[in-house]
Amino acid sequence: MLERDSAMVEAAPTRLLGGKLLLHQPPKGHRAGTDAVLLAAAAHVEPGQVFVDVGAGVGTVGLALAQRASGAQGHLLEAVASNAALAVRNIALNGLQARVQVHVLDLFDAQARGAMVGSADLVVSNPPFFTAGQGRASPDPVRARAHVLQGATGGHGAWLRAALSLLAPRGRLIVIHRPEALPNLLAAAEGRLGGLRLRPIHAGAGQPAIRILLGGEVGTRAPFSLLDPLVIHQADGRFTPFAEALHRGEVLFPLFRPSTRQKKTGS
Repeated sequence: MLERDSAMVEAAPTRLLGGKLLLHQPPKGHRAGTDAVLLAAAAHVEPGQVFVDVGAGVGTVGLALAQRASGAQGHLLEAVASNAALAVRNIALNGLQARVQVHVLDLFDAQARGAMVGSADLVVSNPPFFTAGQGRASPDPVRARAHVLQGATGGHGAWLRAALSLLAPRGRLIVIHRPEALPNLLAAAEGRLGGLRLRPIHAGAGQPAIRILLGGEVGTRAPFSLLDPLVIHQADGRFTPFAEALHRGEVLFPLFRPSTRQKKTGS
């Protein structure tokens, strides 16, 4: 099934993060870009920890995390079989078969995600930004699913609560989203996540934010923090030097300081 669904793929893999990450991608539809680069740069996982990439697509963010943290175990959750098939190929392409697995499942299927509930030290997600009825859906079903949240009564709040169910005690969640989603995300996080940290992302200086990076931790009462904004483009439209370095994989800007917690191994 997965091999048949992955037939439509570019002849040569895309080289991301300065060539460190190789990705097979479909020739049309949703593709890895700045959002994935920003989310990967904002997240941190320690060797020995477990992370889950929810709505992983072809595996961009999860594979970038696994490359940086040798020994970390990754799970890529993707509901679209054709994307999941490409994620499997990309795991092999980057030599990460021993530490990263793909799971074809819908986040809102409680039974399907049951084995992962409470297991993750880190959950990351670049979810669909729209809910049903917002804007015009793409006629391409795979692209439409990447952009429009499906199967969720309660919209992005329900999505956040489902993602939070995967976290272990003191686990962290980091997401990238549109600023308009922030009120729903904060409401869903109340009583579930503490130490929330928010970084606005701006296309240019003096312009409204176009993205937010939001993170929090289970089981802490640390206060909310508003972090310095990130500006992506200069006045001439080119990347700022820092944004360019992010896209080359040369710098990071984690929402949280690296944790000293590591997953215990059996004796």
